[in-house]
This record gives sequence, structure tokens and C-alpha cells, in this order.
Amino acid sequence: YNQKLEEEFSAYCGVKYGSTVANGTVALHAAVRALDLVSGDEVIVPNFNGIYGAYALLYENVVPVAVDAEKGTWNIDPNLIEEKINAKTKAIMIVHLYGHPCNVDLIQEIADKYNLPIIEDAAEAHGAEYKSRKAGSLGDIATFSFYSNKVITSGEGGMITTNKEEYYKKIEYFKNQCFALNGPRHFIHEDIGYNYRLTNLQAAIAYAQFTHLEKLVESRISVNRKYREMLAEFDGIEFQEEKEYAKNIFWMTAITVNENITGFSRNQLEEHLAKNNIQTRRLFVGMDRQPLFLKQGITIEGS
Repeated sequence: YNQKLEEEFSAYCGVKYGSTVANGTVALHAAVRALDLVSGDEVIVPNFNGIYGAYALLYENVVPVAVDAEKGTWNIDPNLIEEKINAKTKAIMIVHLYGHPCNVDLIQEIADKYNLPIIEDAAEAHGAEYKSRKAGSLGDIATFSFYSNKVITSGEGGMITTNKEEYYKKIEYFKNQCFALNGPRHFIHEDIGYNYRLTNLQAAIAYAQFTHLEKLVESRISVNRKYREMLAEFDGIEFQEEKEYAKNIFWMTAITVNENITGFSRNQLEEHLAKNNIQTRRLFVGMDRQPLFLKQGITIEGS
């Protein structure tokens, strides 16, 4: 089932290679290893995101350099990327936040100008599209998560997709304890390897859901549509935008609350809903507010 999932998922994304891994975070770490990033290198990351991509960089002592979000989509703002690039910059990591693809063409122009690969974190974007191209095919190497709250899940799990054979072979090598590819298992290892494999049982669960991916995506979109319709009368409640270039799968239906207009704060709304047995969760925290970076001696400027 690992092979079936790898072949069919990568074909769905429109790329040549897919490699299953144990979860989305190790997918990002394996991508960092595949790009040969080393201690002291810098990688552009979105400031507004979960910390997991930064974790993957810090595992290799690579420095995350945060770029603030654009209004509306909450994705990395392409107009702010170039000013953060210097001689140490070795890659750009983009995240399709909550299922909305980044403005890839603008980011690709910058990447081409400085000869930088793009790591595409599509953990929340199974089935999302940018100008009719599927997430997972929009960068040099892409990662997905199959965690329990994702569009398709195996409890834990992940996938890496790429068109570059070089990256694919490195991922297959590192994720399997650095045993030689297609060679004898002689237990002699040239590099530090990892047990990042996905079990066949987990792959079978993910594959069964993958065969219904379009229905699962439509369900997410339908839920988002209902929330928008039912909350339309409330001024001060704003949803994530959907740009004309994007198909947003709305992995998470997310809102912002403008207290000056609504008359109540996010926290008050959260407490009110909890009292009525309606669960909510807060969104990600900016990298510039993460204590981890202060402990690491890394300065991340927010705005």
C-alpha cells in the first residue's frame, strides 16, 4: 500500500515521485536533508504558521528567517521576501495556510532570480490548486501530512512529492536508516539515517481515503460555505479570502473577530461557544512570538 499510495498520490499532484513518511514534520526534515541544507544556512519561512517547518530547519541548525503574512489569505507576502534574502539564504519555504495556495508565480520569480529552491509545505492543502495546478507540484519539493485532522489521515503519516529524482533518492535513502538504495542490507552506513518510514497498515488507511479525496475536499468546502452563509449578517467577522488564482480547500474554517465592530472579543466568543458545547481552537502564533527562538538566540522580526 505504500507503493500504491506513493504512485497514485504523486500522479494526482502531477509530479513524478512520491515517498511516504511517518508524519508531516519528518517530511519537512527529510526535505531539508534532501536539499543538503547545513548549519548556518538561512531559509525564508512564513511568520504566521505552525512552528513545525522551523523545527525541521532547527534540527539541522538552519536558521529560519520569517516573512510576514499578506492580508486576506494570511499566506507569506511575496512582496516582503526579497528584502530578507542574503548570501546565507539557501531556500524559500512556503505554506498553503489552511488550504489556500500561496501566490506561487510571484514567489517563483524571486526564487529563480536568486537560484533558490522552494520547499512547499502542503500539509493542509490536499487537493488545493493554484491556477489549475495541484498543491504538491508548485515547488521543488513538497510535503503533506496525514495527521488525524487532515483531509486524509492515517492517524499519523506524511508524503513528500517532487519531480527531481535526486531529491527522491535522497529521501528514500535517509528515511530508511541510510541503507543503500536497491543494494544489499550489509549494515554498513555512510550517513546518519532515520526511521521515518510509514507502516503498510497506515498506508492502507490513507490510501482508502485517498480514493475519496475529491469528496472529502468538497465536504470541507461545503462546511465553509455554510459558515459564511450563516454568519453573513454579523459585521466584524471575517473569513480567509479565496483569490481568483486559487482553489482553497478550506482545511480549517477560520475567522477573525474585530472587537471594535462586533462588540465582543475573540476570547469572549471562545468562552461563550465553549459554554454551549461548541469547540473552537485558536489559530497559529507568529514566529516572532515563539519563546523557542529567544532561547536559541535567533532574532525573528515581526510586524
